[in-house]
Formats: sequence, C-alpha cells, structure tokens
Amino acid sequence: MSLIRIHYLQHVPFEGIGCIEEWIIENNHPVTNTKFFEKHSLPGIDDFDWLIIMGGPMGVYDESHYPWLKVEKDFIRKAIEGGKTVIGICLGAQLIAASLGCRVYPNKQKEIGWFNIENVSSFEQNESPFSINGKLTVFHWHGDTFELPDGSTHLYFSKACLNQGFLYKRNVLGLQFHFEATPESVYEMVTNGEDELVPGAFIQSRDSILSQTKFYKDSNNIMFRILQHFSNQFKI
Repeated sequence: MSLIRIHYLQHVPFEGIGCIEEWIIENNHPVTNTKFFEKHSLPGIDDFDWLIIMGGPMGVYDESHYPWLKVEKDFIRKAIEGGKTVIGICLGAQLIAASLGCRVYPNKQKEIGWFNIENVSSFEQNESPFSINGKLTVFHWHGDTFELPDGSTHLYFSKACLNQGFLYKRNVLGLQFHFEATPESVYEMVTNGEDELVPGAFIQSRDSILSQTKFYKDSNNIMFRILQHFSNQFKI
C-alpha cells in the first residue's frame, strides 16, 4: 500500500482534524502540520502529497488581523497548481475558493448546529463517493459562503446555504460543513464559540448541539469513504 504524505493546516487550537486522524493512524500515513496560532512554517510543495485545510472563526478577507492568510492562500493555490489532493473544511473550503479567484462573502444567515444537507439534483448520486442518497444531518458552523470555482462540480446544498460543497477537477474538495466532526471536536467548538450561539433560524443552542450524538457515525463514515476514494486515486 502506498503511503501518502499528509500535511494539514490548522488555524485555531480548537479546530483539529477530528475523525480524519483516526483514518490516518489506521492507514499508517505520515502526517505533519502547520499551526498558524503558533510559531509556524510551511513545507515545500514537494514535501507532501495531500493538503487538508481546517476551519476557524476568521474570514478569508481578515488579512489585516491575520497576515498569514495571504501566505496561506498563495500556498494553497500552489498546491492545487502542483496537482496535490487538497481538502478544505469550512474556512478551508472558503480558502480554496478564494485561492481559485472566487468571491467569499457573508451568507444571508449563520448556520450553526445540526442541519440537513442534500446532493444537488444534477449530481449522479449512485455513482459517486460523494453521494449521500437523500438528506443527511451534519454539523455546521459558518457565517460566510463562497462562489463555486469555474469548472467545479456542485455537490451539496442546505436550506440555509446554497453552496455547501464542490469538487474541482478530480482532486480538490471543498466542504462548508463538518463530516469530520467528533463529540470532542464539537465540544471544543461550542465551548470556544459560545458567544455566537444567539437565537436565530439556523442557530441551535449549546445543549441542543451537544445532545445530538446520533449523527456522528454517518458523517464520519462518509468522511472515511471520501478519504479512501482519494487514496485509491493516489495509487492509480
């Protein structure tokens, strides 16, 4: 089995890679990281095969507060141009979109909690690892949304947010929500972002979010399936 050199970008201490870590350990892939909230450096483009970009409370346009965002966006663009497998989650998906020249902007409403996503109607659900075959309840925590990159495949939408996911070429995936969520990662997000849990049409309370434990397994299984799909592509 081919070993995949995985590098991930983390923006805040409380948004790690969730269940992706389980898959990496199980498959013995080497993993490195850049944590922008610590003293950090980025690897050379030839030093990794996959790039995974995690979430965070900042926006892609907050370069005055987080100067490393410009460097990060340039790095992501170079990884895409270099043919790397790139997976972005929440802020990570927005950073991919911005790196490809797309507009990232505030959505009409924030979406925080457990809400349904669906595949877009034109999506060939039964032939794709990205199929959810109907509706699936997943964890969200986002206020911004993005335009879809030219030539990408629109994968998912929700009632609150039209563009929930896209596939660019065969190897670049943006997910606005959190297939990788675990009870531990959601607890950390809720604890560190509790001031955002104000009444809203698509904002759930802390207790409601933490009590909905039945949805993790299905989300994680799809995350594992997607990772395995990219792994199989890597071996070709």
